Amino acid sequence: MKPRKIPMRKCVVTGERFEKKQLMRIVRTPEGVVIYDKTGKANGRGVYVSKDPLVIEKAKKTNVLKKHLETDIPDSIYEDLLKALNNE
Repeated sequence: MKPRKIPMRKCVVTGERFEKKQLMRIVRTPEGVVIYDKTGKANGRGVYVSKDPLVIEKAKKTNVLKKHLETDIPDSIYEDLLKALNNE
């Protein structure tokens, strides 16, 4: 049997490539609402961020998510990401 292909994604903050499981996905839904996508399957424009508190803080400081999703990112999104990291 062929080995399964592992999906790789790029962190928008660091530019590093990781397995999809090692990243967190933030989505701008078709309605324009920004959410943290725990399942990785939500409909809309998605970007990936490393599971590292320093990377999340850097994303907040540099507004990189705002640039990629082309909308304002509420502070609650960054708080949700940090909470999810602490719960893992």
